[in-house]
Amino acid sequence: MNADAAAAPGRAVLAPEVVATRLAASLPAWTVADGAIHRSIQTGGWKATLMVTNTIGHLAEAAWHHPELQLSYARVDISLNTHDAGGITEKDLALAQQIEAVLMWRPGSEPGAVFQGTPDEPAHRYIAYD
Repeated sequence: MNADAAAAPGRAVLAPEVVATRLAASLPAWTVADGAIHRSIQTGGWKATLMVTNTIGHLAEAAWHHPELQLSYARVDISLNTHDAGGITEKDLALAQQIEAVLMWRPGSEPGAVFQGTPDEPAHRYIAYD
């Protein structure tokens, strides 16, 4: 691990049991494998895949933390770890939380909602909400 990475806030590598506990508590759709946290998001097709990818790209760029993404017609696979720290850090969990908050926001589900959200029909489906 880079000494500068260890000294920076939120850049210390987290113990595996800490990561597992945090995922179970607040990011249940995410898993751990190969030194990273992972999430697959099912979309309604290619246009939705591109919108999801661009949204993740915007969040990551704003945070200056860059995930590995794999795209297919109706799926986006996300992998997060802090490369220069050599593992999973608070930065990864924070970006995963932000991705979840934005992508899994379901308009119309909150009290007094003014947005109805996309119809849950195949022709209009944006992403598969968990």
